[in-house]
Amino acid sequence: MNKKIVSVFLLTAWLLAACSQAATTPSPTSAPTSSEPRTLRVMTHDSFLASEEVIAQFEAENNVKVQFLASGDAGTALNKAILSKDNPLADVFYGVDNTFLSRALHEDIFEPYKSPLLAKIPAEFQLDQQQRALPVDYGDVCLNYDKAYFADKGLAPPENLDDLYRPEYKGLLVVENPATSSPGLAFLLATIDNYGSDGYLIYWQKLVDNDLRVVNDWNAAYYTEFTRSGGTRPIVVSYASSPPAEVVFAEEPMDSPPTAAVTSSESCFRQIEFVGILKGTPNRDLAEKWVDFMLSTAFQEDVPLQMFVFPVNVDAKLPDVFTKFASIPELPAQVTPDEIAANREKWIADWTETVLK
Repeated sequence: MNKKIVSVFLLTAWLLAACSQAATTPSPTSAPTSSEPRTLRVMTHDSFLASEEVIAQFEAENNVKVQFLASGDAGTALNKAILSKDNPLADVFYGVDNTFLSRALHEDIFEPYKSPLLAKIPAEFQLDQQQRALPVDYGDVCLNYDKAYFADKGLAPPENLDDLYRPEYKGLLVVENPATSSPGLAFLLATIDNYGSDGYLIYWQKLVDNDLRVVNDWNAAYYTEFTRSGGTRPIVVSYASSPPAEVVFAEEPMDSPPTAAVTSSESCFRQIEFVGILKGTPNRDLAEKWVDFMLSTAFQEDVPLQMFVFPVNVDAKLPDVFTKFASIPELPAQVTPDEIAANREKWIADWTETVLK
């Protein structure tokens, strides 16, 4: 074989090897890269809170970035979800409670999802049998009082709703307007359960005659009017979980809370908050995972010290400050979501005419 033939042979072999290598070696533009996280949008009310590490756990496990859309109070957020239902702003909506649940279901904004975690949640919290809105947490709206005020005055604190119109409690109560405040509406519902749709206005007139004070929201009631915050009213409509919150946020460590909740029979109204998958989401698989996550013990055990409400999952353990200082009413007031939906606007209008006239 002469040198020319050998050279051609070697060149041909080199070209074949190069072609083979090119066929099996990915080009730089086709090299595999780690998949980018998907985005899950979660619409919430403004009071939603969760630990960064808990959210990060969900994001890491599912290669997702959770984007929270704070949308006002529960009623305002629901209105936004309803108005945008043909082009949803988010994949999931958390924060509708039992005072607005029937409206959400009537507007048909949720897709049904029977989470396997529902097996861990008592039936009393599962108000939608079609599993469109799944319970996440609950809180009891109750009267709270300033212990020191009553001790200093030698006056017994109130034990029930009837006490509030007794002469010795004149000028001591501040409540929130039910037209503008979620706890205000909850307390109104407690009075409707106690005194009936025919008698609740008579009760409220007695409160007005006993120098009732009404403010627009919980912040104004608790942090301006309440004696614990420098106000003049030692009885305020708040939550059964407010006393442990006083301990957690105290500037100086304290052995017991300076406030207490009145939890006698039917004096509190239980608010249950729900999560649902919004119709039209392009991320149904991630939305299901998020709902499961909110019902899991990891999220449920984060709830008490973030939003000062109680978890619904029976396996979730409460923090020590809750087990020591939070009171859970044995018999909260009962008004069904359907009753609320049918009468809410009339009840509020009649209340406004009686109390704010």
